[in-house]
Amino acid sequence: MLRVAISGVSGRMGNVLVHALAEAEDMSLGAAFENSKDGSVGCDAGEVAGVAKIGVIVSDSPLEKLDDFDVVIDFSVPEATMSLVEICQDHCKAMVIGTTGFNDSQLAALRGYSKNIPIFVSPNMSLGVNILFKLVSEAAAAFGDDVDYEIMEAHHSRKIDAPSGTAARLGEILANNLSRDVKSCGVYGRQGNVGERSKKEIGFSSIRGGDIVGDHTVFFVGEGERIEITHRAQSRSNFAQGALRATRFLSNQENGFFDMEQLLELS
Repeated sequence: MLRVAISGVSGRMGNVLVHALAEAEDMSLGAAFENSKDGSVGCDAGEVAGVAKIGVIVSDSPLEKLDDFDVVIDFSVPEATMSLVEICQDHCKAMVIGTTGFNDSQLAALRGYSKNIPIFVSPNMSLGVNILFKLVSEAAAAFGDDVDYEIMEAHHSRKIDAPSGTAARLGEILANNLSRDVKSCGVYGRQGNVGERSKKEIGFSSIRGGDIVGDHTVFFVGEGERIEITHRAQSRSNFAQGALRATRFLSNQENGFFDMEQLLELS
């Protein structure tokens, strides 16, 4: 039985993961983490997630729970992830990371840690979204510079980063296929007299409101026609199942940096 810890257990994804692990036959919840200021610390993780007591108390100290887990699934914030990955490296624990909002130096550091432990990173654990990545890549390769590219994403009002990690990844996929640098050609929202659109732009628009789980649309806009490729998440259960699939995958790895494309063999 694979023992799993959840970092960010009181969050929306953390709650869904507790439910998913309760139904899994080959893994169980061994530990649950939150920051010291979170009201869930000291409470039963099952009750925090809205299920029955499961005997796992939410802790703010991973170091005190090292004997209780083999793999950590992390849906928290970048700063918490970076602290946790150092602990995992020092104690040979694998990590599945669904946290978004990392900067370049943090991503480089994660790759460095992966030389010693297996680390799985994906801005979106959904099978459907990763097929979206593949479709967008193929469409961009076919269209080239003949169309304009825009990305629109929508999420719930509590999401703190924009654009979403999934939208950022979609921008990278477009840029890579078009031999562009998304850092220089990305345009994030428009206001006022912005002038004509450059043919090299990749536009990003973000919507925040209510309880939207996650919508992503990529627009391929040409003269007289356009294509829209859309993924809409109707619940978080698909993200949780993807994270558990990644956890199983990591259990067979000694070290390395992995993502959903490798797991699903979409390359």
